[in-house]
Amino acid sequence: MNRPSNDFSGTGNFAGAPSGHRTIKNKQLKVAGFSFLAVIAACLSIAATNKYAAEDPIPLEIGAKAPDFTLPGVDGKTYSLASFSKAKILAVIFSCNHCPTAQAYEDRIINMVKEYTPKGVGFVVISPNDPKAVRLDELGYTDIGDSFEEMKLRAKNKHYNFPYLYDGRTQATSKAYGAIATPHVFIFDKERKLRYQGRVDDVEKPSRTPNNLDSRNALDALLAGKDVPVKTTKVFGCSVKWASKITDGEKYKERWAAEPVDVSMIDEPGIKELLKNNTDKLRLINVWATWCGPCVTEFPDFIEMNRMYRGRDFEFVSISADDPAAKEKVLKFLKGQQASTKNYLWSIEDKYKLIDAIDPKWQGALPYTILVEPGGKIVYGKQGAINVAEMKRKIIDNPLMGRFYK
Repeated sequence: MNRPSNDFSGTGNFAGAPSGHRTIKNKQLKVAGFSFLAVIAACLSIAATNKYAAEDPIPLEIGAKAPDFTLPGVDGKTYSLASFSKAKILAVIFSCNHCPTAQAYEDRIINMVKEYTPKGVGFVVISPNDPKAVRLDELGYTDIGDSFEEMKLRAKNKHYNFPYLYDGRTQATSKAYGAIATPHVFIFDKERKLRYQGRVDDVEKPSRTPNNLDSRNALDALLAGKDVPVKTTKVFGCSVKWASKITDGEKYKERWAAEPVDVSMIDEPGIKELLKNNTDKLRLINVWATWCGPCVTEFPDFIEMNRMYRGRDFEFVSISADDPAAKEKVLKFLKGQQASTKNYLWSIEDKYKLIDAIDPKWQGALPYTILVEPGGKIVYGKQGAINVAEMKRKIIDNPLMGRFYK
């Protein structure tokens, strides 16, 4: 009798096995195959469950121990749970730069830190977002995104009085705590057991007075040695931008790339009508030319700003100072920039009439950029290349826009 081989034949039998054993071996193989498929199916189910859990994590239960972490801070230090060991109570807050709700609560968090730190409460704020998962159109209420470098800028500009940590690389800490939205507060006692998780308070708008100061109530109760009256609440704010959402951003880029691009001719009356801005939108106008180096270099920044703010009371308009005969060249450039905006080309060769029509204060050098409020008031004018960060702040801090819902 031949010794069975460890190789499989094309029929599914063991090669070299005696005929009397083939039926048994086939049955065993089928059972083994079924078991293998069952294991694979189970693994896929677990993977799908973990993926769902990663995108929609469940917050820590009351009484749970605070998960440890090792995260970089904007101050150059690395923080862990042990960094706050001297605090009687620890508040871990998940927040971020771009979210309008997070920005609406910034000052309240700063004031809470100022008031409760002397009482022995430790505070740490963690940004849970993967910056690559934040789409441009999700930045409509901010001048900066959620990268680590931009977190440093926000902390400096707002004079943060708490450690601001970055979890965007792995998001492991955010998943461990079960951060749902920004902001999301977790308050732990001396033993670092969770005693409260949820919102800061029940009113997002800074102009209104909250009815329930849930986070402050929890801190006051713990400091007084009492039980927290309301241990959990729902949280309202921007969803955490998990790394899995990066693919959504790629789809949006494809949509933007597919938007039609065109250019129309404009004369002096058209310019004057444009500057009247008889709309309810903040209008950003950039005068440029294909032969102007600084113009073509900064033009992508205007397209980015348009994608950030166009969902609000904002519009971007480009006016080319090229010769009218260069229309095809201008259009080719605009298409390359995916400039699905209002685009115009000065219709006559006399450039001095264009200068006078745009703004008497303009000396004529390109590029030239102005920001026009409804009714025609020019609130910003810049000859030469813009400072992109400054331009975004001018837009978002204009009364017509703002950083949070009104």
